[in-house]
Amino acid sequence: MRSSVSLHHRRAFLKFVSASPYVAALGGLRAFAQHAPELSDVITDPKEALNVMDFEEAAHRKALPGHWAYMTSGVDDDLTLRANREGYRHVQLRPRRLRDAKKVDMRTELFGTVYNSPIFTCPTGGEKSFDPDGELAVARATKARGTMQMLSTSTSTGVEDVNAAHGRPVWYQLYAPTKWEACEQIVRRVEAAGCPVIALTVDNTTGRNSETFLRTRPKDSTSCTMCHDATGPSLIGRKMYKGIDMTGVGGQNPAMTWDFVDRLRKAVTVKLFIKGIDSRDDARLCIEHGIDGILVSNHGGRSTETGRATIEALPEVVDEVGSRIPVFVDGGVRRGTDVFKALALGAKAVGIGRPFLWGLGAFGQAGVDRVLEILQGELKLAMGNCGTATVAAIDRSYVATPDWRREL
Repeated sequence: MRSSVSLHHRRAFLKFVSASPYVAALGGLRAFAQHAPELSDVITDPKEALNVMDFEEAAHRKALPGHWAYMTSGVDDDLTLRANREGYRHVQLRPRRLRDAKKVDMRTELFGTVYNSPIFTCPTGGEKSFDPDGELAVARATKARGTMQMLSTSTSTGVEDVNAAHGRPVWYQLYAPTKWEACEQIVRRVEAAGCPVIALTVDNTTGRNSETFLRTRPKDSTSCTMCHDATGPSLIGRKMYKGIDMTGVGGQNPAMTWDFVDRLRKAVTVKLFIKGIDSRDDARLCIEHGIDGILVSNHGGRSTETGRATIEALPEVVDEVGSRIPVFVDGGVRRGTDVFKALALGAKAVGIGRPFLWGLGAFGQAGVDRVLEILQGELKLAMGNCGTATVAAIDRSYVATPDWRREL
């Protein structure tokens, strides 16, 4: 029987070679593993996973190549994609010792609803690309783990069905169509479904330069014709556009300004967040325009190649808004200690994207459930070992950032 130590070393080596440009030139880790089958160990059951990264290759082997290439890629040189992850390595923990760690409480209240932890699943489009149950599988897993779920406008399942599976209304991410009437129809449907928060995405209004995706996607796109047209995913076929005339209407409005935000603010009767803020200047404007919350995000490194991690952008946004509105963050989160660091730097809640998609693609609902279980378990350990009994007790005194240009 192979020892757990040697298995760990093989997995670590696989993660190392997966980042190699030479392996990419051979066709990726899957092709490389065919030449070295003894290195191709992947988990076959979610219970085998020791961390969320263990799900990545298991999902890779099951996903369609085009879907995988789309989900894993960033923009330009993928610098921002990597920066999001790297940023957490420059934040150090400063634990406080000799504190009772027997009763660690991760529960977090968001606008009157209590969740089991401050971890939530980010809006990701077309989750049926990775599992037949898609968003419903995620909804069931988040319900079981007491996790907030944010649903994408590009969902492959209608919001009403997702709410039913989740057991309570999810939060909703909005891509604003170019036609106001279409935008208003979506908003009214979401509000009628009971969603308490709408989060307007503003960081990807003019599209993106998905170079890595274009280089790595399959050259033969025959298998994609069932869900895409010649120019990409069809807007008309998306579930949240049902009953809306989307003829000639773009899925995102490149002409959005703060005037548009004001109009949306007046139209929306629930809480309104803006997703994609990463500077104190725009954070200040969010306050001035009556926004209820901010999600610091760079679209998982999939919008503009800023080269800046969201965890590094987070403190200036938090400093600007103070305690007036909550600030969330996503991008690069892979560990419970990452969640702790984000909370210490002022985040009220912390989102995960690719990790739960790995779990979904590998094992469906059971995979998402295990991803959440691992991250919640790691956060609880970090809180206990750092001496924080509650999420509210986590503040900047528990972190240091010696590699950053300025001390927080």
